[in-house]
Amino acid sequence: MLCKLSFKNIQKSIKDYAIYFFTLILGVSIFYIFNALESQTVMLKVSSSTLDIIKLMIEMLEAVSIFISFILGFLIIYASRFLIKRRKKEFGIYLTLGMSKRKISMILFIETLFIGIISLAIGLLLGILLSQLMSIFVANLFEADLTKFTFIFSSSAMIKTWIYFGIMYLFVMAFNTINIRKCKLIDLLHASKKTETIRLKNTTFCIILFLLSVSSLSYAYYLVSFGIEKILNIQDIFIPIIIGCVSTFFLFWSLSGLMVKLITKIKKVYYHHLNSFTLKQVSSKINTTVFSMALISLMLFVTICVLSSALSLKNSMSANLKTLAPIDLELRKKRNLTLEEVENQWNLNQNMIEDSKISLEDTLKNLEIDYQNLLSDIISFPIYQEQITLKDTLGTYYEEANKNYPYMRFALKEDIIRLSDYNTAAKLLNQPQYSLKENEYMIISDFDSTIPLRNEGLKRNTAIKILGKNYYPKYQECQNGFIHISSNHINMGILIVPDHAVEDHFIHENIWLANYKNTSTKAEKQKIEDVILKIENHPYIKNTSLNITTKLSLQEASIGLGALVTFIGLYIGIIFLISSAAILALKELSESSDNKERFQILRKIGVDEKMIHQALFRQIGIFFLFPLLIAIIHSIFGITFCNYILETIGNEKLIESIIMTAIFLMIIYGGYFLITYSCSKNIIKEK
Repeated sequence: MLCKLSFKNIQKSIKDYAIYFFTLILGVSIFYIFNALESQTVMLKVSSSTLDIIKLMIEMLEAVSIFISFILGFLIIYASRFLIKRRKKEFGIYLTLGMSKRKISMILFIETLFIGIISLAIGLLLGILLSQLMSIFVANLFEADLTKFTFIFSSSAMIKTWIYFGIMYLFVMAFNTINIRKCKLIDLLHASKKTETIRLKNTTFCIILFLLSVSSLSYAYYLVSFGIEKILNIQDIFIPIIIGCVSTFFLFWSLSGLMVKLITKIKKVYYHHLNSFTLKQVSSKINTTVFSMALISLMLFVTICVLSSALSLKNSMSANLKTLAPIDLELRKKRNLTLEEVENQWNLNQNMIEDSKISLEDTLKNLEIDYQNLLSDIISFPIYQEQITLKDTLGTYYEEANKNYPYMRFALKEDIIRLSDYNTAAKLLNQPQYSLKENEYMIISDFDSTIPLRNEGLKRNTAIKILGKNYYPKYQECQNGFIHISSNHINMGILIVPDHAVEDHFIHENIWLANYKNTSTKAEKQKIEDVILKIENHPYIKNTSLNITTKLSLQEASIGLGALVTFIGLYIGIIFLISSAAILALKELSESSDNKERFQILRKIGVDEKMIHQALFRQIGIFFLFPLLIAIIHSIFGITFCNYILETIGNEKLIESIIMTAIFLMIIYGGYFLITYSCSKNIIKEK
């Protein structure tokens, strides 16, 4: 009997609460897709280093899945709470007819179990199908060979999905049982007629709380943007986060009270069409609205920041490789090492002092590398270091800079390169070439944070002294450029001086830039690279400070990191976005069910369907728009902070990433809004 009643209840409510089932199915499928990546990546033909990155990605996704399961569990419990509220009158009738609370709990248990089985089955089926498309996406992301592509079913992902969602549903069942046992008959029968008390009735207190919230948020915004230098340690980042979360809650709280007061004062707005009815509808559930809207706003904020930053990181790294690594190989070796330098740097040892006295060419011979048959377009040049420091290049700006950048290492010696050497390297690296007078110098840099600092010194026409002669800046700003291949913008500043300005005893480092000989394909380049990298096992390698950077290794690291960030960003972003939209949708559907009688009263007094639908649209629009609007404002400063953290990688593709995130948001969030409005119209329509 109870099973039959449960199945009838599911059939009766499935139309009104299709979003609940859709969200569960979507959550299950996404959970399976991301946990099935381990099986999907097995068939990819990739290098060993890329395989290590994939393994790291899988481990991190597993850790993220635990966090995601808590989010989905909260979503399911939250949805169940509103579904129970929707059916309180039904449960009250059951109790009136003599049914015990234990049997009502059993009905809910059977319903939850049946819904769970259906959503898991459909979600897994959808996830299995979509995971095949994910395989192609993964292969493209890792630039892998898909010749071994086959249909893959991940039994481990399925088992993990069953376990995680099974635990979630057990908590839901326990929650439902506790919730039913706490209910009173009178509350169940009159639940739909209840409205929540508006606690913030004092307008003055609302205004004060609103101003305090805005002030606190402004301070948090300042900390993560213009006052970023004040965040000195990793622990300090929690200060603006905590301030932002608490202030967001009180902002919604104060706005809720102010909105009712302000709109009622504006008679033309309040009495226009059904605005007074809409305002009453919004304010009738104001207490739960405050908490849920604040929470949803924060989740949307995380979604926007995570998706924008993740996509920007991936796009920027891909774009950087084309400009920052135009050649195949860079070799670097320390020269003229001193005992003090060896003792102060963890990666150096005393055996390297002797090797630093010989050329890089001789070091390669000691490592038995036949570079003449392996490399072409070889360019060799030295990097010099005199007694010039960053402090010296700032001149009169140093005192102010020391206050603004207290942790900057101003005593570090500056790298110096001769003009002819730089122009030769710049030609190979596709960089602009320059000219200098005999008493001029210039600085090249591509690291955004240090460029403004150095520009202040250049604007002051700061002179540097080398071998007793003064040199003055040719340009009042840093010129864009680099000499080391990389996937990121890492050049914090290099001085370019005339050839006669430095002498050989200032040589600090030898640099070789080269391409692989007679290679046109990645496979051919990989063969030469494998030969060069074998020196890691050569006995002499312990005696040299030789450092090797290759374009292929940069590509693999860039692709791996980009894929790692993209997958984690998409995983968290999609779940947060779906959860936010689903919570709002379920709440509004529940509200529409509770307010059927009120809409019927509007019809009885002569209000036409068009105005009723407009009132419903505005009501749902307020609930969807307000948290999104606050989240967007938060995100402006959140993305700024993310860019500061990731500035070495660059933000060339940031606008594209923001546009993609906006489209993503419009499709999912906007889609939930339209579905909610459509389902709500169906709920309140006249029977």
